[in-house]
Amino acid sequence: MTTTVLLVDDHPVVRSGLRAVLDQDPDITIVGESATGEEALQLARHLAPSVVLCDLRLGDGIDGIETTTELRKLNPPPAVIILTTFDRDAEILGAIEAGAAGYLLKDADPETIIDAIGRARDGELALTPDVASRVLRGVRNPLPKLTGREIEVLSLLATGATNREISKALFIAEATVKSHITHIFTKLDVDGRSKAIHLAQSTGLI
Repeated sequence: MTTTVLLVDDHPVVRSGLRAVLDQDPDITIVGESATGEEALQLARHLAPSVVLCDLRLGDGIDGIETTTELRKLNPPPAVIILTTFDRDAEILGAIEAGAAGYLLKDADPETIIDAIGRARDGELALTPDVASRVLRGVRNPLPKLTGREIEVLSLLATGATNREISKALFIAEATVKSHITHIFTKLDVDGRSKAIHLAQSTGLI
């Protein structure tokens, strides 16, 4: 059975490398390439690929997670495998929640990529054991939900900004900043700025 594949990555060199890898398999046919999520959606509507290999970060347009969400709305929907350099829990879970059938890192060997394409085409989840365990852990212990403002405050905290500097940057009272930080600590179950920043960065919250 021939599997038709659409490559989506904003780096031409990466697309060329993937094409070289996938061309080794006679059962895989690359039907198109795209540098943006928007273009990928247009091509997918026209070409109806079985599988889309999509990068997570796609320049200034929609990212890989939003692209996955929109691709899965097509009829018929292609299976989507995220192929990226980012392996933070928030991004992995975000991709799976968006409907991705797989999540692979770009340093995966060719056999792993080709096997994942076949599994995704057949309706299976294509996850390495490590990623699968992290998805399961994330389902059992979901990441805390911070508000948009709390994420902004936490992101500024990570730069080393003081409460006063954060209040000026966000045009809010210093007391409001302190309140947001208290809520952040409570939600993340931490007792200090450094722990909050480390947890947020390691899980992809910021």
